[in-house]
Amino acid sequence: MHGDSLGRLQVVCGPMFAGKSEELLRRVRRAQLAGLAVEVVNHALDERHGAGQVASHSGLSVSSHSVPDASSVVRLVDGRQLDLLAIDEAQFFGNDLIPVVGDLVLRGTTVVVAGLCVTFDGRPFEPLASLMALAEDVTKLTAVCAVCGQDAAFHQRVVAGDVGDASIPTAAHVGGTESYQARCRRHLELRD
Repeated sequence: MHGDSLGRLQVVCGPMFAGKSEELLRRVRRAQLAGLAVEVVNHALDERHGAGQVASHSGLSVSSHSVPDASSVVRLVDGRQLDLLAIDEAQFFGNDLIPVVGDLVLRGTTVVVAGLCVTFDGRPFEPLASLMALAEDVTKLTAVCAVCGQDAAFHQRVVAGDVGDASIPTAAHVGGTESYQARCRRHLELRD
């Protein structure tokens, strides 16, 4: 697959509970079945399913390398000929991920990046917003609104059923259904 061919940047994004990790894992499994050289990376902040594991809310999982930053991704893949690099929870890597991904794609690796494209208060979440603009392929998923059941393009932090504390940085808080709910635009509760 390498040689003179360029890789592709593929972004899988959406709010929490939209199936981003599940879609990432589906692509990883297809590449593995095809006999391609695959590496899976997730951010060290995401310990919900244990270190060294990317898992979906539906229970699918695959082994991964947990790394703390974008430069660790470079060190992990340095000198290797990968066909596919899958990066989960990309929002935790920050903007430093953008040039790393661009360089890998130019070297012939297809990079699939999955992560949140919106913050819990409904704003674009970097680096996904920029990666979406630079990608050859973007799959934007929606979840199901916890209030009305419609498509939910957002999620919000909740504490005992109320909107959570906006003073806690989004990137520092990892959680699931106990901390967040998927919401449609109509039911997203924003604080000023």
